[in-house]
Amino acid sequence: MDSENRATTSSSSSSNSSAFSIISKGWREVRDSADADIQLMRHRANSFKNLATSFDRELENFINSASNSFSVSAIRSPPAEIDFVKRLQPKLSEFRRAYSSPDFSKKVLEKWTPRSRLRIDLSAIRNAIVAEVEDGDGVVDFNRVRKRNVVSFREFWGVWKSEVEGDEAAQSRDWEPIRVLKTRLREFEKRSSSAEIFGGLKNSEFVEKLKSSLKAMCKESQESKEVPPLDVPELLAYFVRQSSPFLDQLGVKKDICDKIVESLCSKRKNQLLRHSSSAGESSVIGNDNINDELDLRIASVLQSTGHCYEGGFWTDHAKHDPSNGKRHVAIVTTASLPWMTGTAVNPLFRAAYLAQSAKQNVTLLVPWLCRSDQEIVYPNSLTFSSPEEQETYIRNWLEERIGFKADFKISFYPGKFSKERRSIIPAGDTSQFIPSKDADIAILEEPEHLNWYHHGKRWTDKFNHVVGVVHTNYLEYIKREKNGAIQAFLVKHINNWVTRAYCHKVLRLSAATQNLPKSVICNVHGVNPKFLKIGEKVAAERELGQQAFSKGAYFLGKMVWAKGYRELIDLLAKHKNDLDGFKLDVYGNGEDAHEVQSTAKRLDLNLNFLRGRDHADDSLHGYKVFINPSISDVLCTATAEALAMGKFVVCAEHPSNEFFRSFPNCLTYTTSEDFIARVKEALESEPQPLTPEERYNLSWEAATQRFIEYSELNKVLNYTEDGAKFSRNNRKIVKKSVSLPSLSQIFDGGLAFAHYCLTGNEFLRICTGAIPGTRDYDKQHCKDLNLLPPQVENPIYGW
Repeated sequence: MDSENRATTSSSSSSNSSAFSIISKGWREVRDSADADIQLMRHRANSFKNLATSFDRELENFINSASNSFSVSAIRSPPAEIDFVKRLQPKLSEFRRAYSSPDFSKKVLEKWTPRSRLRIDLSAIRNAIVAEVEDGDGVVDFNRVRKRNVVSFREFWGVWKSEVEGDEAAQSRDWEPIRVLKTRLREFEKRSSSAEIFGGLKNSEFVEKLKSSLKAMCKESQESKEVPPLDVPELLAYFVRQSSPFLDQLGVKKDICDKIVESLCSKRKNQLLRHSSSAGESSVIGNDNINDELDLRIASVLQSTGHCYEGGFWTDHAKHDPSNGKRHVAIVTTASLPWMTGTAVNPLFRAAYLAQSAKQNVTLLVPWLCRSDQEIVYPNSLTFSSPEEQETYIRNWLEERIGFKADFKISFYPGKFSKERRSIIPAGDTSQFIPSKDADIAILEEPEHLNWYHHGKRWTDKFNHVVGVVHTNYLEYIKREKNGAIQAFLVKHINNWVTRAYCHKVLRLSAATQNLPKSVICNVHGVNPKFLKIGEKVAAERELGQQAFSKGAYFLGKMVWAKGYRELIDLLAKHKNDLDGFKLDVYGNGEDAHEVQSTAKRLDLNLNFLRGRDHADDSLHGYKVFINPSISDVLCTATAEALAMGKFVVCAEHPSNEFFRSFPNCLTYTTSEDFIARVKEALESEPQPLTPEERYNLSWEAATQRFIEYSELNKVLNYTEDGAKFSRNNRKIVKKSVSLPSLSQIFDGGLAFAHYCLTGNEFLRICTGAIPGTRDYDKQHCKDLNLLPPQVENPIYGW
């Protein structure tokens, strides 16, 4: 009794201390005066207390370590990367099995209780802890629990209830904090096992640091597993692919090289497919380009070894950075209005329709001729005193035909007209007239023509992507000249040389052109919208029952033998009696006009020669049949325009006309007898109106979409920064451009360097047909274009 009174007095004096401090202090006072039973209880209580404190410390350290990054209440979804959660789960399960047993608290408290009379009222500590749990929304803040003021020793310990029976009674005997702790442990384990724990950490700084540490620890082992070394077939495939320039010169076509590469890579490809199937992953290898897959494979192996390819001897890294703003497209061509030729008209329309997109700025670079050359080239003695005057003419002509104001820039470079080649030859370095800040994407209209005598900066070094568009079948024209076979052989290899050295991609309008390196075939030209409107007008008149065509057949083209006049006269002369009463109107001007007319008169052909005019001229609307026997064209613009106007077209079955064969009004022939039959068929029947799909295929909108797709401009405009490629096999970015040395690029760079050296020699230039003095522009060009002399650095263009 005396010891109990002293314990009561001692506990009342420590009411201002903390809950856990008063426990320790109370036990020290009881130790001095308690009997042997209380002392035994103290030892066993201390044993339990040490276990609970150890767990409390572990949990507190864990919570404090993550307190700056998360709270349990914010947890929602699991990051699969946190492996330590799985390691923690068995420990939690073991702890729960040890301390969450239903009989655990019963056995402990039975050993604590010296006699049945001793009763402890735990309502105070229960209320304190439960209040903390409720206030924290499921988060137990142990710092707050420890800071709260607690009651006296008697209020804290209370009195135990003496008699409890049955399982229900055993549960009621559990110490309330133990019950709360067990509940929390169950919830904690349940969340960890169901992968709910730490879900809110997915983007937290805590987890990012942890992930970086874990990746750094096992980086070498992962890389060794993810990037297996190259095998012999892959090395051979890469060697064959990179040796294609040499093999091409030896006569081994690119298609054969591609088949060899595909065959060598098939083994590796099948292994990847089997691995993807066994792992239950969806595979996209089968749909990928085999060359891209090989590039990515080589690049990944090189990167795994730490190798970084920084470029070779020919590499120029000072290129336009497309990440600074809008992309820029520079279109460089070999002719300009008012010369009504394909290389003057089609690039102009291409610039207008490319400029409609907000993704890029567009510059059209056209040749400027001195007045003496203008008088020879431009029709009707039309001349311009300044580039600004010619630019105004060009824009007015374009806007009258497209119906909208085209927002693009027109610039000029010096050029000279070659009477022998009947074309304009650039003077000086054409690339310098595109400022470096705008040197992003270049479109070279007639790349072989532009680069025959190009002596300046390499296009592919200055621009990020260079596309060549082949307009003219030069080999066909050259074969018609004296010693044409020898000249054609030399020109063929020179064309291969310059297009390989200066272009990334080459588009051929039809298969009638020379098979050039890096080339694909696609018609990327459309027709003037004015011709489509004329066709719609004709269709509307026919629906109303009106006569749309009141005239017969006609031919329109530049009057030179190579433009189909030789074939036309031969066909009509051979079957003059079969076309009794047939009369053909011929429109055109040209160097061979007198000779063509004299030959037709000598053969007594029923041809009516008229002065050349625009195909959209009102006087040509009434013709029903357009005849074009030319086989030298690459893609005849006049044929497309005639189809757009709803006329019949009679043309040869030739690769240059392949695009038009899908139109029902296009009548092709293979023999001279077929020609006569097709002409009679067209004169005796009516053409079918164009469908909306056919009309769209002829438009410049469709041509621009084809150009963007086949030139890979869509990939370039949306390309990953720094030339990176995405590997779908391992779902990561591989920087091919800085990791993969290219033998093809080295070879192309050597070709460009050799070409630069040869074109720098004036004697060699003249021997190969260049106009004397065209290595640099002359004083008249400096005056007309406000240029400094070539040897003086120009601050505007930066050369």
